[in-house]
Amino acid sequence: MPARKKTRKKVAGKSARKTTRSAPKPASERQSSKQGQDAKRRSEQMNGVTVDMICSTANGVYKDIQKRSKPDLNFPVRSLKNVSYSRQKGYFEIGKQKKTRTLTVNTVKSFAQTLRMMGLSKDLVETNDFATKRDAYYQSKNWEDARFDEQGESDAVMDDIEALFSVRSISREQLRFVPDEHGGAVAGRLTVLDSDRETGAVERIDCTRFGSGAYSIPSNVEHLSFETSAKFILVIETGGVFQRLQSHKFWQTANCILVSMAGVPTRATRRFVRKLSDQCKLPVYAFVDCDPYGISNIYRTLKVGSGNAAHLSQFFCVPQARFLGVTPQDIIDYELPTHPLLDVDIKRAKDALKNDPFFRAQKPWQKALEQLLRMGVRAEQQALAKWGLNYVIEEYLPRKLRRVDAFLP
Repeated sequence: MPARKKTRKKVAGKSARKTTRSAPKPASERQSSKQGQDAKRRSEQMNGVTVDMICSTANGVYKDIQKRSKPDLNFPVRSLKNVSYSRQKGYFEIGKQKKTRTLTVNTVKSFAQTLRMMGLSKDLVETNDFATKRDAYYQSKNWEDARFDEQGESDAVMDDIEALFSVRSISREQLRFVPDEHGGAVAGRLTVLDSDRETGAVERIDCTRFGSGAYSIPSNVEHLSFETSAKFILVIETGGVFQRLQSHKFWQTANCILVSMAGVPTRATRRFVRKLSDQCKLPVYAFVDCDPYGISNIYRTLKVGSGNAAHLSQFFCVPQARFLGVTPQDIIDYELPTHPLLDVDIKRAKDALKNDPFFRAQKPWQKALEQLLRMGVRAEQQALAKWGLNYVIEEYLPRKLRRVDAFLP
């Protein structure tokens, strides 16, 4: 009998221990943790690539000097003249033109500035820190004769370094230089998974829970991932229209995600939309003003990139974007109030038709710009308010979204 009691106690104790074990984590939490760890691992790998590129470039300069030969650095020419548009890939590609910076008596200062900027980047990566472009300019004040006199000079050197390293897909953000402004704003059916760079812990950010506000896109979005049930992404030029759509929860009735570009979209905004669209397989529709600037600067930069940053267009553009409106034909169909085209508008439209590789490859856009020039007018998104403050929500957008196939490319 005592032996049996002892056995029963062991069994009871074993059973009790089983019942006190912690419950397994929910599948969504395990998935978030894995995504956070994956993001941390990718970040560490890119950090290693970045430091290696900086060190190998500096070592190459050092070896040339040791051989008593003039070291040089070759940078891609960053302009629209050195850009081609690939219809298959859907974005601008940098051409083969290069500019060479050779160490001479006349270039010793710019050469030293380039190497010091690389050194600052290496320190930032290794300490897991960052600097705004303005911070970097003021840091140079400690570089004695290599200091910058104006921020425009430091910005240009920073862009050259990015172009130099773009062959390894290293961006300015990976070099740990960020703009002073953040990206755009986001509202709608989206959960952003933001992982801590050091621990990999994931914060789940619900973009439907910001009340009358919105989620702000951070300067660097590479570590973000997403969950959504939305059907499309609507990117919007003006803050006023974004606020109206957000306050009336257009994202709820249309089952979409709203993104404010606030003018020409920042790199962070473009990269955010691209990552979101690619990961969640969502179409992207652009809603901007009907004027040459909105079309040839804001929309074109979102879709295919810019000549100045064509070396990174494959990452910082959204080739799948389509132009919802406002179109020149919308001005007629909706009898919108207009403003005359200014001389600068006419010049911009004609330049796009003549010199921009994207518009030269797109006949529908050529017809639209030519129509705008013939009409001699431009119209803003807010012009739709002529028919009522909520006309854009109740009539214009629903009607346009029923004919996605008619959108301009």
